[in-house]
Amino acid sequence: MNHSMVKQLRTMVLCMVIRLLLKARRPAYCFRLLHTHSVCVYGSAQGFKQEEIVEKLRAFPGGSVDLVLKESGIAVLVVNNPTRMNAFSGTMMLELEERVTQLEGWMEGKGVIVQGAAGTFCSGSDLNALKALSNPQDGMKMCMFMQNTLTRLLRLPMMSVALVEGKALGGGSELTTACDFRLMAPGSRIQFVHKHMGLVPGWGGAARLVRIVGSQNSLRLLGGAMKVDPELALQMGLADGVLGAQPGNDTTRNTTSALLEAEKWLDFYVKGPVPIIRAVKQVVMSGRELSLQEALRTEKDVFGTVWGGPANRAALASMAKHK
Repeated sequence: MNHSMVKQLRTMVLCMVIRLLLKARRPAYCFRLLHTHSVCVYGSAQGFKQEEIVEKLRAFPGGSVDLVLKESGIAVLVVNNPTRMNAFSGTMMLELEERVTQLEGWMEGKGVIVQGAAGTFCSGSDLNALKALSNPQDGMKMCMFMQNTLTRLLRLPMMSVALVEGKALGGGSELTTACDFRLMAPGSRIQFVHKHMGLVPGWGGAARLVRIVGSQNSLRLLGGAMKVDPELALQMGLADGVLGAQPGNDTTRNTTSALLEAEKWLDFYVKGPVPIIRAVKQVVMSGRELSLQEALRTEKDVFGTVWGGPANRAALASMAKHK
């Protein structure tokens, strides 16, 4: 039994356990399992056999997805294929899934920054792979694979930021929505160009976009294939901040400066003990994905893991006595 089949079997078993927990009205435990083991959206129950699309994606090499884990607890995930505006080749899609798996196992992690190489974010899928997978069956398999991966990215128990420099087009725009926050550099743009390709988003971008900017703005962005600059993105709520302009025209230096600025921005929100930051992400994610009753129960359980814990005791000890 190969590695892919083992992962699929493990996912099937975990899905069965979660269904039983839901029937037993134990949603908090279900949610904890969901985020500890990152159950995917699609499995064999939905007719998805991951090994089939994996073999096809391997036939389209090029580029890489790089990951750096820093002692600060902030990781940097880089989409690296600059000769094709950081478009995802088939092997890059597989590497992205591998990097997400690494992040899921990084227990010291508090945050992750998703960045494109060489001053541009991502232009979506490599056209060579798109043309080769143009039949509906393969397209659906690729769609399910990427939805699984990007859902796991969004569900990471750490805060994530898409650092948008240059262009985020098509699948690249969808990738930005798989992060908790979006920071844009001056002169950058996000554009859901799917309509011009005779498509709609397929990596989960539309579903996530509605939760970020609402249905009306989503219709404008998708129906109009609008070019969204930092100002419009802030106005719509698509962006959470705009980086300061950097002097000079050296791409490498500006990209480095943008990353340092993004790390400083994110550090404000992830400063503190690792268990507390990860608990914050968990209660927010439960509020986003579960019903109110289930989210309240999850919040209660997570609260119980930090109440009276080391961070709580240290904070109480450092506070001045009531006068």
